[in-house]
Amino acid sequence: MDDATLTNPSARLRSIAGAALLVEFAQSRGMAAPAILRGTAIHEALLHDPRAEITYAQELVLLRNIVTGTDDEPGLGLMAGLMCHPPSLGVLGFAMMSSPTVRHAAEVALRYGDMWFTFAPHRLEEHGDMFRVVRDDSVLPPDLRRFALERDVAAISTIQQDIMSMRLPILAVHVTVAAHPIYEMFATLLGVEAIEFDARQTVLIGKRATLDLPLPSGNLATSRFYEQQCVDLIQRRRSRDGISSRVRELLVRRGGIADQSHIAADLDLSVRTLRRRLADEGTTYRELSSETIGMLAEELLTAGLTVEHVAGRLGYSSTSAFTSAFRAWKGQSPGHFARTHRGRVSTEV
Repeated sequence: MDDATLTNPSARLRSIAGAALLVEFAQSRGMAAPAILRGTAIHEALLHDPRAEITYAQELVLLRNIVTGTDDEPGLGLMAGLMCHPPSLGVLGFAMMSSPTVRHAAEVALRYGDMWFTFAPHRLEEHGDMFRVVRDDSVLPPDLRRFALERDVAAISTIQQDIMSMRLPILAVHVTVAAHPIYEMFATLLGVEAIEFDARQTVLIGKRATLDLPLPSGNLATSRFYEQQCVDLIQRRRSRDGISSRVRELLVRRGGIADQSHIAADLDLSVRTLRRRLADEGTTYRELSSETIGMLAEELLTAGLTVEHVAGRLGYSSTSAFTSAFRAWKGQSPGHFARTHRGRVSTEV
C-alpha cells in the first residue's frame, strides 16, 4: 500500500459490489437512485460493472445518504447485511468458499479486507482455547457507526453460513450499540442466547477449536488459485491508487481550489496524460475535485466554521452559490449540516 493510502484511508479503492448492494437495499426502502448517489460522483451505470471500483470516501457518502434517507431506524442495517453473499465478493468469495478450514477462510477474508463489504477493519485474536474477532469502528464517523455495524455483522454471519452450510458456534457477542428489541435478530443471526450491549468494542468470541473445522467445499489448490487472483487485483488497485490519491492530496493542500493544468504540472504530467490516467482508474478530474471540495466542506463545517467562511475558503463567489452546491451534494443546507454534525469526528480527508 502506498504512503498516500496509509495516511489517507478515505482514498482506498474498494470494489463497487458492496455499494451496489446498498443501493439495491435503499431502493427497496423507497429511495430513488439520484438521492442515494447524491454527492458520491458514482454514476448509476457504474453499479452494474463488476470491475468498477470506488473510494472508501465515496462509499461513506453513499452510506450517509442511505442512513439519512431511511431515518436511521435500528435494524435496517441488519436487513441490508442479509443481502450479502459470497459470489458478490468475486474472487475473494471463491477463495473463501474453497478454503480447507474456517481459520483459512477467516485469514483470507482479513488479508484482503478492502475486497470485503465491511466498513470497519476486523482482526482475529487467539488466546488459549478461545478466539476473538475484534472490530475497530474508529475510522467511521459516529453518525454512521450503528448502521455500518448492523450491516457488517449481518453480512459476516450470512456469508459464513453460506460457506459452512451451518452457523459457526459463537459463545459470546459484545456490541457497541444500545439495546433495542429489534436486536433479538442479532442473537438469532449469531446463534447466541444473549448479547452484551453498550460495550467498549464489538467482539465475537468462540472456541478456538472451531477455527479448525473443515469447510464442505474446501480445496487448498483451488483456494490458492483464487488467492493469487486476489493478490493480482490488489496490486493493480494499488498501482491505480497512486494518481487518484495524489490528485486528491494536492487538491486538499490547495483547499480544493486548483486548475487541472496546475495539478498536472505538480505531478510532472501533461493535462492529456493526467486525463488518460484518471480515465484508466474510472474517474475524472472534475469528479475528484467535486468529491474533495464536498469532503472539505463537511470537515470545515464540522470543525465549527461558519457557512460564509467555508464558502470563502472553498473559492465560491457567494454564500448562496456554495449553499446550492452543498444541497446538491448532501440534500440539505450547509447550515443544517453544521448544526447536526458540529463537534463530531468526521471522515479523514
